[in-house]
Amino acid sequence: MEDLPQGYRPNVGVCLINSHNQIFVASRLNVPGAWQMPQGGIEDGEEPKLAAIRELREETGIASAEIIAEVPKWLTYDFPPPVKTKVNRLWGGEWHGQAQKWFLMQLRDDEIEVNLATGEADPEFAEWKWASPEEVVEEAIDYKRPTYEEVMRTFKPYFQGSAISAKCKSAKW
Repeated sequence: MEDLPQGYRPNVGVCLINSHNQIFVASRLNVPGAWQMPQGGIEDGEEPKLAAIRELREETGIASAEIIAEVPKWLTYDFPPPVKTKVNRLWGGEWHGQAQKWFLMQLRDDEIEVNLATGEADPEFAEWKWASPEEVVEEAIDYKRPTYEEVMRTFKPYFQGSAISAKCKSAKW
């Protein structure tokens, strides 16, 4: 993977928008109140675009999304010390944080396909909602906020009109 920063776990992020230019976010099961966009590790030999499609499907059940843009460079964030200790033990590495390739994807089908417990991977999220770009940044966990700000700045030209937030939706269990 070209230009991957050393010491950072290769990862992808997905900024999924619906036809109203609202962004999909979900709250983590293990960190109540932490809302984030879908993201996940890139497997050995996997291209970032394919990893983004896979992660979106595994975490949300969504298969009808199309990639419409990509952040041209890797974005990084560092883990706070307690998170770093936990994830390095879990992932078996010595990572400073994550280097992410971000993709803007458009939902092509209906939100009825959202399923946070697909069975393809262990569920990560408790509930989901559509949010405005401002809400996505405001509700992000502190150490991810600068990355989310950069993602929103990069994809801003694609957010036509104003997005309004929608009510929270529970997982389909």
